[in-house]
Amino acid sequence: MPVNISNFTSSFKKDLARSSKFDVYIPVPVILAPMINVGKNLHLRCESTELPGRTFATTERKIGSVPIQKYPYQSSYNDITMNFIVSGDMSEKLFFDVWMDVINPTSNFNFAYRSNYITDIAITQYDMRNKVTYKTVLMGAYPIAVNQLDLDWTNGNYHKLSVMFAYTNWEFATVKEITQNIYSQAINSFL
Repeated sequence: MPVNISNFTSSFKKDLARSSKFDVYIPVPVILAPMINVGKNLHLRCESTELPGRTFATTERKIGSVPIQKYPYQSSYNDITMNFIVSGDMSEKLFFDVWMDVINPTSNFNFAYRSNYITDIAITQYDMRNKVTYKTVLMGAYPIAVNQLDLDWTNGNYHKLSVMFAYTNWEFATVKEITQNIYSQAINSFL
């Protein structure tokens, strides 16, 4: 059955989500406390990132003549890449280089304890009125790749530093808030 054009257009009564209306908050791990001023400005310098996704690892099972069925057995989370605008003093590059060196010092190459270098990173999506519409928190996040910065005499552009983060899992802060509100309303309706 063809789609009715008026039904289609009426589905756009509300504004669309804009990919440019976001911010990122990266709390500085305690071990990087001397660099707190750089860490405070990272949310202003994050030019692009992604909202995290989630996939299930599956296994196949076939019983008798029934078609093969897939069953989930484990969640997996993709790494997140963030791109930062680098200031003239290269403080953002220095910050992530030091963070990587805290994780695995080049003086001895012994990895640090995970609890010393992880942090919870919040990514927030806003609507056109700057109201929070979606918020995720990357739990136990840390950088796993700080990409190179290309140098070029013929290019007058500014540096953009690409940093990839691993994390244990993510939680939607907005869904938790919505769920809590639903429970509160349900409880209040019974009282």
